[in-house]
Amino acid sequence: MNKILYDMISNYEPFDERERVDKEVMLDFIKKNEDVTTRNNKIAHFTTSAWIVNKKRDKVLMIHHNIYNSWAWVGGHADGDDNLERVIKKEIEEETGLVNLKQLKDDIFGINIVTVINHIKRNQVVNSHLHFDVEYLFECDDNVKTRIKEDENSGVTWIEINKINDYVTEEHMKPIYNRLVEKMKKMEGKIK
Repeated sequence: MNKILYDMISNYEPFDERERVDKEVMLDFIKKNEDVTTRNNKIAHFTTSAWIVNKKRDKVLMIHHNIYNSWAWVGGHADGDDNLERVIKKEIEEETGLVNLKQLKDDIFGINIVTVINHIKRNQVVNSHLHFDVEYLFECDDNVKTRIKEDENSGVTWIEINKINDYVTEEHMKPIYNRLVEKMKKMEGKIK
């Protein structure tokens, strides 16, 4: 059992009933599976994502994901690393070119179990599976220069929070993003 991830998820206080259920499923999966941080586990594995907002907190930074042809949060696979905070900072830099963002919450901002539909990546079939996603909240100046990572995304842009649904074409992701917006607003006094 991966004690680092188990303890991290155990200590997380769910935002709502959906997160409570996701937490329960994640903990049970960690207890029953040795390999939860690599893609070798074809059923589910841990990933991490960033919810990056501007200083006014009326925009979120999103990438245009090549495989799904949709605007999405920045994120990536744990790939064997238990330190998901380190992983997401690396992913942010790789996918957007940004470094030294202000982290608005010292620990986990959210958790979600995300369904991944089968697809082709680098000429290989990737079966349908689950991402046990752990999210972190960051702030960044919306005038800072970004860059794309051509093998993964074809755009990086700031999207007005109230227009996210106009940009995201993955219908199953819209409720997740909308819940993160709601959560951020409710936590306004508790984040840096």
